[in-house]
Amino acid sequence: MPNLKELKNRKRSILATKKITSAMKMIAAAKLKKAQAQAYAARPYIELMSKMLSSLLARVQDPKQLPALLVGQNSSHSHMLVLVTSNRGLSGGFNSSLVRLAEKHINELQKDGKEVKIYCIGRKGKEQLARRYQPLIFQIVEALDKPRFYDASRIAQELLRLFEEQAFDTCSIIYNKFISALTQKTTLSSLIPFKIEQEHNSQPSTIVQRAPYTYEPNEAEVLTQLLSKNFSVQIYHTLLENTASEQGARMSAMDTATNNANDMLRKIDLTYNQTRQACITKELIEIISGAEAL
Repeated sequence: MPNLKELKNRKRSILATKKITSAMKMIAAAKLKKAQAQAYAARPYIELMSKMLSSLLARVQDPKQLPALLVGQNSSHSHMLVLVTSNRGLSGGFNSSLVRLAEKHINELQKDGKEVKIYCIGRKGKEQLARRYQPLIFQIVEALDKPRFYDASRIAQELLRLFEEQAFDTCSIIYNKFISALTQKTTLSSLIPFKIEQEHNSQPSTIVQRAPYTYEPNEAEVLTQLLSKNFSVQIYHTLLENTASEQGARMSAMDTATNNANDMLRKIDLTYNQTRQACITKELIEIISGAEAL
């Protein structure tokens, strides 16, 4: 049984840890409110962009005029996987769930005989994947607590440049989609070729009738320009969703850690009181025994 001094030191250590986890929970809750508002504000723009692309796609007469971002390269041998994680831990299973999905996807691609390159956004993804896939890591970019469209556009332009140089043929991205503060959905999405939702393509003639626009010089050219802009928008959208998910996961993890600390403190208090009572009883027995001996 531990002595009273050891129990006091353990209690002091848990109290200090509880203060840290409680403070981190409050900070994550404050950051979550802003990140959640940004993620929600971007979703209608993403939907409208998808509808516009659907309308343009329905107007293109010759499938050969479709841009490479929509159909991919002639070959699909090389694949670029963009993994979005965080720079810091203490967020429960937020990063590990992303890495597990990335490992599963990488193994499936390699099993099909494809070359895989990994573009990491956030240090945690790189640190975990480096244990098994160090040669595949193409580049790492620091994640940001407050993503800006400028940063997303810079990443998108670099990936588009590599795509034009035929450094890879297809591209997909893995991130956490924000559902609520307690729920995040690990998502794998295709960036190249970009897949437009089927519900917008189900009745192309109806879409054309609702949007009687004239595009110059032609629909295929406008679609090509719009797809490059949409690529930046998609990157920005994933960064916002992932940031909100990270703060929600961290708030939940720190809340659980704080509750666990409270449980440990109650158990230590109970053990401390029992040990203290045992010491007092032992001392009384020794005093009574000594008095009787005299």
